This record gives sequence, C-alpha cells and structure tokens, in this order.
Amino acid sequence: MLLAKQQQQQKQQHQQQHQQQHQQQHQQQQQQQQQQQKQQHQQQHQQQHHQQHQQQQQQQHQQHQQQHQQQHHHQQQHHQQHQQQQQHQQHQQQH
Repeated sequence: MLLAKQQQQQKQQHQQQHQQQHQQQHQQQQQQQQQQQKQQHQQQHQQQHHQQHQQQQQQQHQQHQQQHQQQHHHQQQHHQQHQQQQQHQQHQQQH
C-alpha cells in the first residue's frame, strides 16, 4: 500500500515539482526549521523519480541521524547541522 500511495503522490506532485523546486530553493533555508518534515517528505517523492532506491536509503539514514542529534545535542547545534545536510540534498535535486 505504501508503494501505491507513493506512486499516486508522485504523479500528483509531478506537476507541482517545477513550481515548488524554484520556491523551495529560496524558502527552504528560511522555513526549514518550521517545515523540516514536510520538505523532507516532498524531497523523497521528487527524487524517487530519478534515484528511487538510492534516495530512500540516504533519506532514511539522514532522518535517523537527525533524530539522534536532536535528542543528544542542543537544538541550535541540530539546526546548524541540518542546514548543511539540507543544502546538500538540494544540490542533488538540481542536478
């Protein structure tokens, strides 16, 4: 059921990808602390079209690290480290 939902969402968001990618490039750095989970969820669907298997592994691994960073480190340090990872994902999206 997860695969079926991902395929449906991918088709629906495929029309919005070109509009949202351009907006996210500017808004992501500002709103990223408020919309971390939402933007990461959109990134999964956007990048699945190009890197279906590789991106699932990387995305889950980074989310797993972020959970531990948030628990064990301070929130400010977590946000700084998250910005670097987020920009790296954004760079992959453009290519």
